Amino acid sequence: MKKKRISMKSLLLVLVGIVVGGLVFANMEFTFPGTNVPLALSNKPNYATAKNNFENYPIQTLRDFNEAFVRIAESATPSVVTIFTEKTVNRRSISPFEFFGRSPFEEFFGTPRGGSSNERKEVRRGLGSGVIVSSDGYILTNNHVIDKADAVYVRTSDNRKLDAKVIGTDPKTDLAVIKVNAKGLKPIMIGDSDRLRVGEWVIAIGSPLGESLARTVTQGIVSAIGRSNVGLADYEDFIQTDAAINPGNSGGPLVNINGELVGINTAIASRTGGFEGIGFAVPSNMAQKVLTSLITTGKVTRGYLGVSIQDIDENIARGLQLQAGQGVLVGTVVEGSPAAKAGIRTGDVIVDFNDRKSTSSVELRNEIAVLSPGSVVKIRILRDGEIRVFNVRLEEQPAQVAAAASSSQESTDELGFRSQEMTPQLARQFQVKPESGKVIVTAVDQSSNAFRAGLRTGDVIVSVNRQAMTSYAQYQAIMRKIKSGDLVFLLIDRRGSKVYFAFNA
Repeated sequence: MKKKRISMKSLLLVLVGIVVGGLVFANMEFTFPGTNVPLALSNKPNYATAKNNFENYPIQTLRDFNEAFVRIAESATPSVVTIFTEKTVNRRSISPFEFFGRSPFEEFFGTPRGGSSNERKEVRRGLGSGVIVSSDGYILTNNHVIDKADAVYVRTSDNRKLDAKVIGTDPKTDLAVIKVNAKGLKPIMIGDSDRLRVGEWVIAIGSPLGESLARTVTQGIVSAIGRSNVGLADYEDFIQTDAAINPGNSGGPLVNINGELVGINTAIASRTGGFEGIGFAVPSNMAQKVLTSLITTGKVTRGYLGVSIQDIDENIARGLQLQAGQGVLVGTVVEGSPAAKAGIRTGDVIVDFNDRKSTSSVELRNEIAVLSPGSVVKIRILRDGEIRVFNVRLEEQPAQVAAAASSSQESTDELGFRSQEMTPQLARQFQVKPESGKVIVTAVDQSSNAFRAGLRTGDVIVSVNRQAMTSYAQYQAIMRKIKSGDLVFLLIDRRGSKVYFAFNA
């Protein structure tokens, strides 16, 4: 009996030890000899939890107003770091004799042209900004700041130089996560960028133009939200601000009046390369999802529906007999994709996604992407005047996904473009598949409505005014009936992607 009690006591001690050990090791890091970069055993970063209350700071005088901005800057600045990168490249030096052909030295010394004797290593250095988001050393920045770097290190607000390890990158949002091994770091509180409104005060912090200007603070307002089609990344939902942002600010924080991170400063729109009052920041909500995914799994996985989508403008709306902005139009449906398996078709109009109205293709694309593979979504679709509901299980987005985006010649100059019957020769000339359609666009007048709508040479016309093209003769008959001012509603196959265009004849 006594032995049994001892055994039970021993078992309890072992269980307690396991629990305590688990709690201890859950936040422990090891550093291998010869490196200052930690091996993290935890994939749960220690985010800041102490919320500021600056937004309720009483303003009665100009001094109070001034003091409020000082407090915001003092709170956020210690979380900002300057990031330095180094990349070694081979640079070939050219002998002056090479301009005249073979160098005379080659004949004496047997040195081949372009040999290693003409190459030297060069270290290219870069500079950007970053923001500390956890007390255990995780730092958020832009992918383009650290892309392809051989070495990365940071300088903190208290002037410590620390080696950094790249944890992960996401070029599709231009975000990256790096990590340092240090104590006494001050992480910034991450705010809710979905609550931002146009006109709110914001502050940008970073190292514009060089280390000598590290932790420069500039102030402005939110000029716009939800900016897309800027051409900076695959997934764009930018905050636009007039807070001064310059080269070197990339990766630094955009903070609200409560000192919370609401964006990662990414780029500027400028004719001169300098500040012109138009800066863009990745919203903190998008950044935090990428951050968490990179830390916990080392990569970013995105939901995949398998369709190309586009907005419904006034002309397309007339062709579909809808109101402009009433839903999002489905173009390509990828064979074997979740959408195809569920029965979604080209020409369907997505009106609701997970009980949320769909009015923007960019917003819908982002909504799909942020969901985890395996998520089941409810999609309400308008087809032939009837509403249909589809429940679709998303899959993981493939590595490469297309961005959402003869004698029989017929002169259609009055419509602004020329078309011909598809032939093997034309298919080879325009690098399209002969089976993609019966009619191919061979020329487009750049001053025409067709060109302004988006029609281009090499496009294959799949349908006209919602009638599928089964022959070139059918196409000719339909086009002859179109009068000046009529709406032309085309479905185009452009290298495998289906796109709708609508314009007035």
